[in-house]
Amino acid sequence: MVTDDFDNDTKPIVDIGSFYGEPGKKVEKCLIIFSKEVHDYLLSEHECTKIGSCDACNGEIPIYCFEHNGEKVAFYLTGIGSAMASGTCYEVHWQTGATKFVMFGSCGSLCREKTKGRYIIPSEAYRGDGASYYYAPPSDYIALRNADKLAKIFEELGVPYVKGRVWTTDSMLRETAGLVSKRKEEGCIAVEMEVAGVEALCDFYGLDLFDFLEAGDVLEESGYEVEDLPAANHGLAKLHIALSIIEKL
Repeated sequence: MVTDDFDNDTKPIVDIGSFYGEPGKKVEKCLIIFSKEVHDYLLSEHECTKIGSCDACNGEIPIYCFEHNGEKVAFYLTGIGSAMASGTCYEVHWQTGATKFVMFGSCGSLCREKTKGRYIIPSEAYRGDGASYYYAPPSDYIALRNADKLAKIFEELGVPYVKGRVWTTDSMLRETAGLVSKRKEEGCIAVEMEVAGVEALCDFYGLDLFDFLEAGDVLEESGYEVEDLPAANHGLAKLHIALSIIEKL
């Protein structure tokens, strides 16, 4: 069972050093980006240097670095889903030395009254994924360790936000009416596909994750709305907020 997959008593057989050599020490902070449009905007607007690459048989994920207010900041376009996003995060850490990751993307709102006009700072994530169970003992929810610190930064920046539970799922197409109702009853205000896995990995390896979201689609037992999803996916406002967070970390 997936709830039996946390093994902290024996050593892993696969060594990441076999793929990437010795750990790198190039940057401290890194942006985890989901939107190709935001990613390409950074490449076009800044002088960027490739400092690494996460390689697989289906292609590569380049890791870039640019200078922001005199500080080198890494960034990369992550894959979607808990397993992909968490594994890539550690590969990037290994190659670059980054220990502080600012992750931002879109999500589905489960409570439009709370999320409309506000960014979402997850405080806990329901572990509806598989990856998180390899990095943390089984539980229904995993706490976002830096949620309070990130909320304080949002207050300093004057950016509207709501803090609350989110639901990490591995399957967008299986967000059934019954599951939406259960998660809402437990206090979840949004649903997404990465937070539980990335937080579990960061906790396990001693890294810091700072995650915030913007609701695009709305899921209710009565139906599904997608009108605001493109803007939530690709709007540049989240990038500027992320860079302001980088400055304060």
